[in-house]
Amino acid sequence: MFVRGLTLFALFAALAIGGCATVPSGSAADPSENDPFESFNRGVFAVNQSVDRAVIKPVAETYRSTLPEGVRDGIRSFVDNLTEPLVFANDLLQGRGEAAGITGRRFLINSTWGIGGLFDKAGELGMPRQSGDFGQTLFSWGVVDGPYLMLPLFGPSNIRDAIGMGVDSYASPIGHVGSESTRGKVTVSVGVSGGIDERSRNIETLEGIEASSIDFYAYLRSVWRQNRQATLREARESAPDDDLSDPGAAKAPKP
Repeated sequence: MFVRGLTLFALFAALAIGGCATVPSGSAADPSENDPFESFNRGVFAVNQSVDRAVIKPVAETYRSTLPEGVRDGIRSFVDNLTEPLVFANDLLQGRGEAAGITGRRFLINSTWGIGGLFDKAGELGMPRQSGDFGQTLFSWGVVDGPYLMLPLFGPSNIRDAIGMGVDSYASPIGHVGSESTRGKVTVSVGVSGGIDERSRNIETLEGIEASSIDFYAYLRSVWRQNRQATLREARESAPDDDLSDPGAAKAPKP
């Protein structure tokens, strides 16, 4: 659980990529932020930052300075390939046949030609990695997001996605391979490797954003929502009349 948390906290850090380091419009008290537990969430966020500064970031810096880029890319590809069966299952549950087909082909190609996933040969052939998690699946089934949550070590989420995260963690094939004594070791190894690699790719990005943001918590909350919004849209890509609204956003008054 702890190691899985490190991985997701690192992924949360990666969401800052592509955003500009300014505080988003809307104050922390804005009801459209759907953050009724803000005081608690900020406390958890402070703890997460402390863990990152004390443990995750130093290890990530050592990892990056020690291993060549090609080796790090292989680790990233290998970890991603292990999660493809879970992505495939969620794509099917969402009725995204095309995405499921791409994911299935990616897993077969990368597991064989890519030497167990060490190389993303499928990506080179024009088959990009697809999204697919159970929180996204629940959204496609009409489950609302619920209040924003900052989970200890796991990072930003909401009620629906926190439930989805739990289902994905249990259903992941990584935790069901081999004997009972080896499952834990495999899970720990994969979780640590993936989390540290992801964090190592975003060291300077987060440093710059934190240094220039007036409210780091509010900024990352907004960035997470925007990135999650894009992922949720993919779950409804086959719906032509999709009118996806911003999760948690207040509805505009009728004229």
